Amino acid sequence: MVPIKLKGRTISRGCAEGEVLLSRDPISFLGSVDPKTGIVVEEKHSLAGKSIKGKVLVFPHGKGSTVGSYVMYQLKKNEAGPVAIINLETEPIVAVGAIISEIPLVDLLEQNPYEYLNDGDIVLVNGSEGYIEFRKPEGSKKK
Repeated sequence: MVPIKLKGRTISRGCAEGEVLLSRDPISFLGSVDPKTGIVVEEKHSLAGKSIKGKVLVFPHGKGSTVGSYVMYQLKKNEAGPVAIINLETEPIVAVGAIISEIPLVDLLEQNPYEYLNDGDIVLVNGSEGYIEFRKPEGSKKK
């Protein structure tokens, strides 16, 4: 197994490790995610029916209402939220939600995470130092 470390920008401090749940669709936490269960309820979303609970949630950016920040906080209080978040570029709604919920979040990685990560991969998100770290088998198709 080859360790890979990608540097990025710290949005929300803290460290967490978990299983990747990948979405190429933006997420609106208000109306798209059930704050009690962590299940994505937006019918046409790529994660529809899946739970973000306990996952390292990888998505390009947030969308929608500023109330989404408080939905993220509610997810955390209900123990139904992600353990960490990786974005291509974080916008203010998700940034505020992650910070008030104490969910580690990094973005603007030096390499595109979609070229490296798959659902189910285990990744460490270090929001305090601004990097992610994971292992890939040697010769793996994805870098």
